[in-house]
Amino acid sequence: MSRIGNLPIALPEGVQVTVADTLVTIKGPLGELTQDVDKRISVKEEEGSIIVSRLSDEIKDKAFHGLYRSLVFNMVEGVTKGYTKELELVGVGYRASNQGQVLELVLGYSHNIIMEIPAEIKLETTTERGKPPRITLKSHDKQLIGQIAAKIRSLRKPEPYKGKGVKYVEEVLRRKAGKAVAKS
Repeated sequence: MSRIGNLPIALPEGVQVTVADTLVTIKGPLGELTQDVDKRISVKEEEGSIIVSRLSDEIKDKAFHGLYRSLVFNMVEGVTKGYTKELELVGVGYRASNQGQVLELVLGYSHNIIMEIPAEIKLETTTERGKPPRITLKSHDKQLIGQIAAKIRSLRKPEPYKGKGVKYVEEVLRRKAGKAVAKS
């Protein structure tokens, strides 16, 4: 029994669902998303909700059942509310700026890092006095925004001693103690 897979997905106002063979398309106020679904999983729209069901009780089918229900739910959430990821640059001299969809980062390397951000993501950088620079990413596609945020974070991961690097705003880092002074 899949607890997640059996839950129906409520459709908010203004969201349209189209199921063509194995392709599920969801349109909403913030955009349109498509997902190819495995042939052993069926997706139906019934009375203002989406029902995801499986054909058999094989282990792989049970796993796909919960997976595709979660993916479709994330698509519905994305086209109605959207997703936001915020990153902080912690370190002396670390800076972030953007011109349109081009993100320029100064992370302590001998060169600046320039990244082209996809058009589906809204990019915003803020720098306030006394606070670390912030990068804000907003999009309707949860997978894409997570992938881009992880790519930015991987450019300079936070180190465990001082916490310098690119980190998510709510991320809690495991810090280590520095060198212990020897007793004489």
